[in-house]
Amino acid sequence: MQDNQRYFPVVDTHGRLLPHFITITNLESQDPAQVRAGNERVIRPRFSDAEFFWKQDRKQPLAAHMETLKHVVFQQRLGSLADKSARVAGLARFIAEQGHSNIDWAERAARLAKCDLMTQMVQEFPELQGVMGRYYALHDQEAPEVAQALEEHYLPRFAGDRLPATATGRSVALADRLDTLIGIFAIGQAPSGAKDPFALRRATLGVLRILIEGKLDLDLRTLLEHTAANFDVALRAKSAVETVFDFMMDRLRGYYLDQGIHPDTFEAVLECRPARPLDFDRRVHAVGAFRELPEAASLAAANKRIRNILRKIDTVLPFEVRLDLLTEEAEQALAGRLAELSSEAIPLMEAGLYGEALNRLASLREPVDTFFDQVLVMAGDTAVRDNRIALLNELSSLFLRVADFSRLQD
Repeated sequence: MQDNQRYFPVVDTHGRLLPHFITITNLESQDPAQVRAGNERVIRPRFSDAEFFWKQDRKQPLAAHMETLKHVVFQQRLGSLADKSARVAGLARFIAEQGHSNIDWAERAARLAKCDLMTQMVQEFPELQGVMGRYYALHDQEAPEVAQALEEHYLPRFAGDRLPATATGRSVALADRLDTLIGIFAIGQAPSGAKDPFALRRATLGVLRILIEGKLDLDLRTLLEHTAANFDVALRAKSAVETVFDFMMDRLRGYYLDQGIHPDTFEAVLECRPARPLDFDRRVHAVGAFRELPEAASLAAANKRIRNILRKIDTVLPFEVRLDLLTEEAEQALAGRLAELSSEAIPLMEAGLYGEALNRLASLREPVDTFFDQVLVMAGDTAVRDNRIALLNELSSLFLRVADFSRLQD
């Protein structure tokens, strides 16, 4: 009614559909009743068809279509829709086992997710995929959250679309997209240029949004590895894991650029290769906030200088700082302040409170600036030089627990 006839449905104050519709005409009719009757006459057969399909489809349970899915090809080398459903069910169960949803519901919803594609209603009205799955599942007395997940696993369908509202919906939505990503990459059909027949870019953005905006603190690489393990070994799907991970990180870059995040803020975090998108998000926003501090530019420059010094060291970098070799007042002050702040900042970082940690580390600006003004790092005495390098290495490593601040530009 909405898509084909461009009619407006009418709902009550509670959002419930009423047996009325509104249509617009750009002509002033002499006989409005005839216009109304004509519009009703056009739409009535479509509703009659839908009623017929609704009655016919309910003559057998939705689950009965699991068998039919065996005869529908998902992709020639990746098997049937039944094969895909089985893989997705295993992965959805794994995701649920991480504590994010009911395990049995996740597996059940994944097995039913594609069944409505075999119904007469969806074959006649493809845009109702998922929607009809929910109604038929409710009719079959499936758990309400399982039924809702059948509709939600298609979400988000486009940029800015809503996300699955239920934990089961999120688990199945993730599993379905990850299975497609690994499978299509494994057979060498990755997107190229404007060609993306399997909508992998959209699938990737959906995964990232569900993990980040849905607050699911899951390791993306682990999810990809588990997904790959579900495929036939002949496909060598495991070899696609890193390629897919890098592809997803590239899409994550676009996700943040669309939000106005500075490109080098993203690159600074990416350099540390965080595998959990939610953790990545916390770092990005913490680094973005840190850049607004007056101490940020100086500390970013110091990190860049330290990285350049450390790159020139062709031996194993010393890490342990010996207090007895700290002869200059400036290096003693830096070492003391660094030890003090490390004990405060590291627990915050481990808890994902990167913003609070960086606010603490901002106070390193003065001792770091003084160190570089007054201390010669490459001293003639080898032991003293190595000790100063160890001090700088410790400082650099502390910042690298969040991001590579040497990547930040002025």
